[in-house]
Amino acid sequence: MHHFSIKDIENLCGIKAHTLRIWEQRYQLCVAKRKASQHRIYDNNDLKELLQVSFLYHSGHKISNIAGLSPVDIEKLVEETYKSHPTNHEGSIHQLTEASLDFDKERFEKIINCLVLRTGIENSIRDVFYPFLQRIGLLWMTNHAIPAQEHFASHIIRKKIILATDGLDAPTKEKNSIVVFSPSGEYHEIPLLTANYFLRKEGNKTLYFGANVSANTLTYYLSCHPAEYVYAHIITCLSQADIEDYIATLRQSFKGKIVLSGPACRFLEESHSLIILNSLEELVAFSKQPGVIERTAVT
Repeated sequence: MHHFSIKDIENLCGIKAHTLRIWEQRYQLCVAKRKASQHRIYDNNDLKELLQVSFLYHSGHKISNIAGLSPVDIEKLVEETYKSHPTNHEGSIHQLTEASLDFDKERFEKIINCLVLRTGIENSIRDVFYPFLQRIGLLWMTNHAIPAQEHFASHIIRKKIILATDGLDAPTKEKNSIVVFSPSGEYHEIPLLTANYFLRKEGNKTLYFGANVSANTLTYYLSCHPAEYVYAHIITCLSQADIEDYIATLRQSFKGKIVLSGPACRFLEESHSLIILNSLEELVAFSKQPGVIERTAVT
């Protein structure tokens, strides 16, 4: 059983810590346990309860009414509300989070299969998969979710994106050649698969190298098969100095344009040969017209 701080709950449920304290005091709703220091702590069951309450609250139900319901009635109302609002992305994210906490494979797959059928793979990636993985990744980074939970969720989503990519038409010869990878030490694959999907969908020719690719492997391939672009997504594996050194190394053997995305790259400045994508929207724009993107707010 893992424990979460009130800040973790705020980030995962979208409810301010101040509001959570008011709910607890006024309605005795989701009463937290206390450490010896008197700081609030929550366990898995508390988190699941708060995810349900948060979903109902964000869907327009009054907190005073929710507080008067039993756990069984809350769960029933969640199902009814979700079914009546099939495009409620926050509800899907909450349900996926609950299923991943329980390692409930059957429920997790059912949720994403229904989601893709209703809204399509692209909307599912943009509106649900990405936000969900950001939240479950937050748990992992704060040591409040074991890596197995992130791997459990990522593996199922990974299969869905690969299947969708395999169903795309073959790339057109006139389009751009792009190598998709992440550097050594970077193991997060969903962003790469997402990039590969959108690039392929727009007819670009991609070579998908995947995660944790050594510089030597990439250099050797590019020496034999020139490409117009290399695309890498970097989250945590490189510091600012390391990334700048990595870019310099790439430029020694690669004369095309380098495209980077991910939290670790947002401090970098673009140049003629370096393109930084700050959001999923910019990735989609780039896939349609590489080299020319419309800037959006960083998310």
